[in-house]
Amino acid sequence: MPREFTAPKHARITVPGAVLDTELSDEGGRPVAQLHGLTSSRARDRVLSLDLGRGLSGTRLLRYDARGHGRSSGRAVPEDYAWPRLADDLLALLDATFPGEAVHGVGPSMGTGTLLHAAVRDPGRFSGLTLLVPATAWASRAARAEGYRASARLVERRGAGALRALERGAPQPPATVGSPPTAPDVAEALLPAVLRGAALSDLPAREAIAGIGIPVTILAWVDDPAHPVSTAEALHALLPAARLRIARTPEDVAAWPAVLREDVSGAAGTAPAAGASLAPGAARSPDYPECSQENDHMTPKRSKT
Repeated sequence: MPREFTAPKHARITVPGAVLDTELSDEGGRPVAQLHGLTSSRARDRVLSLDLGRGLSGTRLLRYDARGHGRSSGRAVPEDYAWPRLADDLLALLDATFPGEAVHGVGPSMGTGTLLHAAVRDPGRFSGLTLLVPATAWASRAARAEGYRASARLVERRGAGALRALERGAPQPPATVGSPPTAPDVAEALLPAVLRGAALSDLPAREAIAGIGIPVTILAWVDDPAHPVSTAEALHALLPAARLRIARTPEDVAAWPAVLREDVSGAAGTAPAAGASLAPGAARSPDYPECSQENDHMTPKRSKT
């Protein structure tokens, strides 16, 4: 008998400097948060076959567009798009959507960076992670950062179309051959700031990552200078409970939703039960108060005076 379909619940969640567009597919079960990559969105990731949540059932799956991406608003402030600030946003969303629960996190590239910063800061918030195509990091990050700054200048001088043309001419990793062409899902007025925010970003320090003890799966693909296998291998060596899979063909990537399903199922045996109290979380930025929900729109609670 076909599984009954439940339409996702949409909410707009206010965080400092942005309103985040979210959708929750609630089928009961484990909580999962799915992120996306730089200049992408949850809609664009579906086209790029990076919507691994499509393979899940019987979970509570939160998808959202990062600030300045997709349907979420943002400001033309580069610091707003640095990965630690995006981790603030994620932790605020988890407080609002899954209070008191450990969540399985999944996301590519910028999403991986966001998840690792959040997990370092508040390890009790996560039951496991599925990290896709980690980006350049540490020693290899400086050259990539300069590329982002050059792209920002290109957009300012010649518009977003020039950046799209540049990306179309770049070599395609073998695992993505056949993917349809897409455009950045970021407003042109925000795109330079988003790119400069990426240039400001890096993964947490190696010793901090080594302290993440939850189960982690790392999914990488070959021949992509922006997402080198070397970063995935370094994370695999650092993380005490990690496994690594490397894709070489589109068929390998097509198996990734099943990997996420296995990860979430495995986390169910180790994570705190729904509603269980977590250890006090690590500090949020000062401008990130706790969130509350009213009429499907979540806004920060005001402090009592």
